[in-house]
Amino acid sequence: MLNISFFLPTEILHGSEVIRRYRDRLKEFGRKALLVTGRHSARLSGALEDVVAALDHCGIGYQVFDQVENNPSLANVAAGAKVARQLEPDFIIGIGGGSPLDAAKAIAVLAVNKFSPERLYDGGYPHPPLPVVAVPTTAGTGSEVTQYSVLTLTDKQTKAAFGDRSIFPRLAFLDYRYTESLELEPTRNTAVDALSHLIEAFLSRRAGDFSDMLVESGLRLWGRALDDLKSAAFSTGMRDSLLSASTLGGMAIAHTGTTVVHALGYPLTFFHGIPHGKVNGLLLAEYLRYNQQHAKSRVARVLKILNLKDIGEFKELMQQLLPCELKLAPEQINEYGIAASRTKNANHSLGEVSSEICIEILSKSLG
Repeated sequence: MLNISFFLPTEILHGSEVIRRYRDRLKEFGRKALLVTGRHSARLSGALEDVVAALDHCGIGYQVFDQVENNPSLANVAAGAKVARQLEPDFIIGIGGGSPLDAAKAIAVLAVNKFSPERLYDGGYPHPPLPVVAVPTTAGTGSEVTQYSVLTLTDKQTKAAFGDRSIFPRLAFLDYRYTESLELEPTRNTAVDALSHLIEAFLSRRAGDFSDMLVESGLRLWGRALDDLKSAAFSTGMRDSLLSASTLGGMAIAHTGTTVVHALGYPLTFFHGIPHGKVNGLLLAEYLRYNQQHAKSRVARVLKILNLKDIGEFKELMQQLLPCELKLAPEQINEYGIAASRTKNANHSLGEVSSEICIEILSKSLG
């Protein structure tokens, strides 16, 4: 008997020129939109141009908020919400990687709820958020199909996710062409972010039969792109496989959450500026090694699907894809490890993830 509990209110439209082909669907959300993007990726990818053309065709008014930072802060989404309250849009369109999509979700809440951005983490919002349409331009976060938004908490010197079913995007347009403008390093970093989501979902306390199906399908797609990732051959097939793998990873973590890998990675991004996906990849091998004592067959299954003989080969792969010279000092390892052990992410992990275990994973990965 399958153990299934599944909820995904996001409709996914996937394919080349998908926005042009389904542009009339935007009429369902109203007559005015706020477009939430970063400064460059939405334009470089062609996604912003396609969205604007679709809105013009539909007679939908819009304004662009293109000030989303990498790793958006509470202040950053508050600034976007101020623009939204002045515009009074009917819906939000997030265009970009994880940062713009996560910011779009936060702005959708703050646009109709006059409270401080810190209140986002409490849930139970007085007014339902504006509908969100997601257009990913990277193949990594899966944010287009999750109820999570990850923001930087400057005062706490870390990143943290808030989650609420009401911020699931209503519609996601998936077109691999929008990832073609990514250069080698961000392509690899975001691809490994997707891999991390798949692995963490598979090794979560909350994993179930249905999330396992999503993960295994995602891992197979990710494995198809591996040769191209290693050789830096940016084929259409690689781009499309990675985009699908990323979305499957997002669907999986929407049900399982992420694990201690994310908790360990957040301070490395905050304090050392290492991209989120890259950080996760640098930690994954030792995370797999830790999980061998709790789910040996599952770790073996991951390696088999990826056609890797052991964790050592997995670690070599991550080092090849994600070269990094960062070495943490012992006091940094202790500080980050203790903090990670106290998070919800650690509680989602298999076994009892103590501060000693977190410190060991960090030490063996970056010590």
